[in-house]
Amino acid sequence: MKKLSVVSSLFVVVLFLSVTVSATGIHSGFENCRITAVDDIFVGKKIEKVWTLNYNPQESSVTVMKRKTADGTDYMVRSAYFEVCYSLTAEGFGVKKLKPALCNIPCKITKAVIDPKEMEHQRVITPNNVDDKAAVALIASYLPDLLNDAYTHLLN
Repeated sequence: MKKLSVVSSLFVVVLFLSVTVSATGIHSGFENCRITAVDDIFVGKKIEKVWTLNYNPQESSVTVMKRKTADGTDYMVRSAYFEVCYSLTAEGFGVKKLKPALCNIPCKITKAVIDPKEMEHQRVITPNNVDDKAAVALIASYLPDLLNDAYTHLLN
C-alpha cells in the first residue's frame, strides 16, 4: 500500500510539473520560424549573405549574417538584445561567443540573455559540413534553447 501511495504521489508531481511548464509557455511557439533571405542590402564587403528569422510576426526579427573567416564560415546572429556566432569549422558546426571587436551589444547584456550551459551543449551541433540552408535552419531550431528561460519572450 505504501508503494502505491509513493507511485501515485510521484505521478501527481510529474503531471503538475508538465502542466506548469506547458502553462508558462517555456520554449513553445518556436516551431514556426520564418526564414527570409535578404538580397538587396549592403552590409559591407566581408558579409556574404544575410537572413532574418521571425519567430513571431509581431516581434522584431533576428538577423543572421554569413562571413568567411580563416577558420571556416561564421554565421553572426544578432537581435536587439543578444549576439552570438554559429561557426562552421573543421571541428563541425556549433555556437561560440562573438568576438568583442564585432559586438554591437554590451557583453553584459548578452551574458544575461544567453545560457552558458546551453552554449557548451551547442558547441558542436553536428560534426558534418553543412550548406547555408542547413546552417540557417539549424540556427533557427537551436537558437531558442540558447536563451535563458527568463528571456525566451524576446523571440515570442
